[in-house]
Formats: sequence, C-alpha cells, structure tokens
Amino acid sequence: MIMNEHGFCKMDSFEFQYGRVLNDVEVEYATYGTPIYDDEGYIVNAVLFFSTFKGTYSFLSNSQEYINSNSDLLSKLYCIDIRSLGTPGSCSPSTTGLNYDFPNYTCLDAVNFKRQFIAEKFKIKKIKGLIGEGIGGFQVLTWACEYPDEMDCIFLVNTAAKTSGYRFILGKTFEHIIDSVEDLYSDEYSISKNKALIAINSLLFAHSASKKAFSKLDNNQIHAIFDDFLDEGLFVDIYDFKFRNECDLQFDVIDKLHKIKAKSLFVATNKNYFDYDLDLMPFKDCVKDSVTLIQDQGLESYFFENEDYSYLGDEVISFFEQLLKE
Repeated sequence: MIMNEHGFCKMDSFEFQYGRVLNDVEVEYATYGTPIYDDEGYIVNAVLFFSTFKGTYSFLSNSQEYINSNSDLLSKLYCIDIRSLGTPGSCSPSTTGLNYDFPNYTCLDAVNFKRQFIAEKFKIKKIKGLIGEGIGGFQVLTWACEYPDEMDCIFLVNTAAKTSGYRFILGKTFEHIIDSVEDLYSDEYSISKNKALIAINSLLFAHSASKKAFSKLDNNQIHAIFDDFLDEGLFVDIYDFKFRNECDLQFDVIDKLHKIKAKSLFVATNKNYFDYDLDLMPFKDCVKDSVTLIQDQGLESYFFENEDYSYLGDEVISFFEQLLKE
C-alpha cells in the first residue's frame, strides 16, 4: 500500500559544526511510497530527495508524473523529503526569528541535520538512495563523501562538486546585494530588503534555463514568465537566502569524490548554471562506480508546458529498477 505522510517534528537540540546549539529544532518532512521492512523491522527501501533552492523549478519534479505513469516505483520505494536546515518549514533564520543572528552553517551541517532526524524518526540502517538536483546535489555529494557506507546509490541532475568560477562570482554578487541593504540588521520589514530580493531573483531567473531555451521565447513570453518568477521569489526571506548563499559559497568536495562508494548516476541537461564539461566530467574521472549522461535534446527549460521528460524519467526508472534487482 502506498503511504503518504506530511508533518512536523521537533528534535530536542541540534549542534552546529562550530559548536553552537539550538534547542527545540523544528523539522518539516513528507513521505510517499511503500516502506519495506527486513526481519528486524528496519526500512530497507528508503530514498531521500534533495530539491533545488526553488523546488517548483525542478526537472526531477516535472518528470515525476511520467515516472509514476510508466513504472511502479512507488510500490517499491519509500521516498522521504526533509526540509533542509535553513529552509522555512524546518529550522531557519525566518522560522526561528533569529534572522541575522542565525548560526552560520555548512553543507555538512545540513547533512547532519537530516541524518539526526532520520535516526530519531525512522528505523533505517542503510539508505537505498539519495536523489538531488542543482544545489540540492551539494548535500547529496557531501553525504556520500563524508559517510560513504550509509547509502547504496546516488542520483544527481545538474549539479557540481564545488562552487567555483561563474557560480562563485554569482554567489559573491548575491552577497554584495544583501550587504548593500542599509537596514539589514533590523528585524523590521523594509522596501530596501524587498528591492534586494528583486535584484537577486532577477539574476536567478537569468540562469534558470539555457540560452537556447530563452531564445525560443519572444520578449512578451519572457516578460510574463519573469514576472511570475519574481513574484514567487518575494516569498523567500532575505535572511534564509543570505545564510544559504554563504553555505553554498563554501561548498567544495572535489578532493573527496574518490571516497564515494555508492553506485552513482550523474545527468546533465541544457542548463545555464551548470556546465557539461566543467561540472559533469569530474564525476566521471573521480567516482569509481559511476555513469555520466548528457541530455542534449529537450529538457531545456522548466517553462515549456510541452517539454518532454521521457528521457530523464526513463533514466530514473531504469536506474532504480536495476538497483532493486541487486
């Protein structure tokens, strides 16, 4: 039977890498699929999903309908989605009210946050798989490098093993925009904070799809999509974005990729923010049991209603069907 659950839990406390502790830590989570148990009562088919920063813009999410229609994976996998540390719903600058006084955190903190929650909430010895897209893949890679024996596989779409080059420049630009807000260290709402978010989301939009994808839209279409994107972005809290951006700027596991033991599949589509050669090739060269795929046809934009997600959906289905046979 497919079970769906959405809820909130509290962990008594969580300790960050540099030693600061927060108490009564809120965690939002959702589950779907069918848990399968071994003779000792442990769940053996758990899969964790790590979303993009703006989860509504996701190739994996958009391909979900295709996957469900063309496979019975939900009867074989138990999917767990945990809101990340620093993200509204779970413990974050905005939800705690700490705002600018929230602890600085790293990708490893975000991973340990989820590991602690799983240990307290679920009975799982080993995770079947970690699935991540975009910057959600940063946590997947951190987990696979730091705790390589805790999962059977990782599946990644449009991600990288470090923040460098153009992404680093973009992150530093976000940092300068936020630092330019004169009343940043005031808890009151302000127009300047709102304008900073508009500037940040304008830059995010420019890198949300490939140049080829944008070239297929006329200016009126771009304007309409652009406005919708900005409107959604105004619901992001500036402090939540600030700390997440600082976390991502520090991300770098290039020198740890060789530690990954999990069977790995890395897929690149036509995205502007991630580069085929610079971002995908390190996985091929450094991760022993890995397959890298470049999808150079279609899957160019989240904004095309008639986008064909069969390629990515088929890769997900094939990958997990094979894994379940092993």
